[in-house]
Amino acid sequence: MNDLINVQGKSSSSGSEMQVTWEDQQNINTFSRLNNRFHELEDDIKFAKEKCDNLEDAGNELILSDEEMVRFQIGEVFAHMPREEVETKIEEMKEATFKSLEKLQQEKESIVSQMAELKKVLYAKFKDSINLEED
Repeated sequence: MNDLINVQGKSSSSGSEMQVTWEDQQNINTFSRLNNRFHELEDDIKFAKEKCDNLEDAGNELILSDEEMVRFQIGEVFAHMPREEVETKIEEMKEATFKSLEKLQQEKESIVSQMAELKKVLYAKFKDSINLEED
C-alpha cells in the first residue's frame, strides 16, 4: 500500500508539506500504543512496589507479635489463623509480587527500547515536524 497523507510541516519555511505514508502512520500508531502501555506499566510497577513494601511491613509486624493466632485479611474478611501459616502465606505473596514486579520491569525495558527505535525512524524522516517527547 502506498497511501499518502499530506501533513503541514512545522519547519521554518512556511507552507511546506510532508508526505506521510501508510507505513509512517503505522509507526506513529505503534509508538502511540507503546507509549500508552509504558504509562500503564509505570502505574502497575508503582502499585507492585507499594504492595511489596506493605507485605514486608506486615511480615515485620508479625515477627514482633507474640500471639499464636493472628487475624489475616482474605478479601474483605478477617480470619483467625495460626501465626506460622500467616508467615508462610505472606512470604508466598511477597515472592509472587516480586516475580510480577520483575516481569513488569522487563516488559517496560522492552517497550523503552522499541520506542527508541521508532523515535530514530520517525525523527529521521520528519525531523522537527513531529514531537514524540512528553512535556
